[in-house]
Amino acid sequence: MDIRNSLDGLKSLLGVAQPAPAEPKPASPPSASPLSSDSATVSSAGSQVARTASDSEVRPEKVASIQAALASGTYNVPASAVASKMVDSMLGVKA
Repeated sequence: MDIRNSLDGLKSLLGVAQPAPAEPKPASPPSASPLSSDSATVSSAGSQVARTASDSEVRPEKVASIQAALASGTYNVPASAVASKMVDSMLGVKA
């Protein structure tokens, strides 16, 4: 399973615009200090999701109730609702 395909599907469901592919940055040469040789690269997907989440109208009480239902195993989504959202996503229909 390719994670990028799954993230692209999630982005499309969330209505996040697909950016142009970024050019990979060349690796920098290692430096003399062992503390400065560590580095991390973060993809733009995380920041896009965070930005989208902060722009949307999140209802904390609704999120908390869904999290509680998920934790207790009582959260149910009708198959017809899932199928409808999948078809809408494939057709490019925005909610």
